[in-house]
Amino acid sequence: MSGSMRPPFPSAPSDPALRRLGLGPSGGRARPVRAQLIVIIVLALTLLAVPLYLMRRPSPKAVVQLDAGTAQSTSAAPSIALPAPKLPEASGFAPEKLKVSEIRKVRCGASAKNASEGEACDSLPVFEKALLDAVKTTLDCAPRSNKPGTINFVLEIDFTRKLLHVFPGASGEWRGPKARRATKCATDALVAPDFTTAVHQYRYYAIAVMATYPPNASSAQK
Repeated sequence: MSGSMRPPFPSAPSDPALRRLGLGPSGGRARPVRAQLIVIIVLALTLLAVPLYLMRRPSPKAVVQLDAGTAQSTSAAPSIALPAPKLPEASGFAPEKLKVSEIRKVRCGASAKNASEGEACDSLPVFEKALLDAVKTTLDCAPRSNKPGTINFVLEIDFTRKLLHVFPGASGEWRGPKARRATKCATDALVAPDFTTAVHQYRYYAIAVMATYPPNASSAQK
């Protein structure tokens, strides 16, 4: 009777195929199947992501064309060339024949009445340049003569009242109304520097420059 008795538990399947599928009595053999499924899912997602990235990536050709268009629009901006300022020309006088001396310091002091000789005076570069420019740009106002002549342009600088005045000095060959007309033109053409920023020791100055004019061609022919 003992030979016909059945075992209480079923025997493990002996088929190797069933063992590979994890159908055996041991539950741990199902893990290789789950790992294979995870690997397959990851590969499938990778295969889908690569084409999507390639489709949405910007084209290098489009970027190059955009940069070229930006550079062309920048280089196409119009450039404005400002004309050079033109100094007034004098009729009857050649500017290159006008001669001017160096600036001379005449007087300086607390006022015009209390001024000493110019040897002790300090220099005023901005005012000296303004006087030279005014003389060179007012050639038309010089007297007309068939002989050369000189005018002594004296510039008075009053820092207290912030005034500038040009008059003919006694050392010039041309004096009187004709010389005063020339110095009046120089006063009108004088570009006044900034009194507040100019460095100075005194409140009153007088500087001068001697201008030598060539003979007037039209007067010489008459």
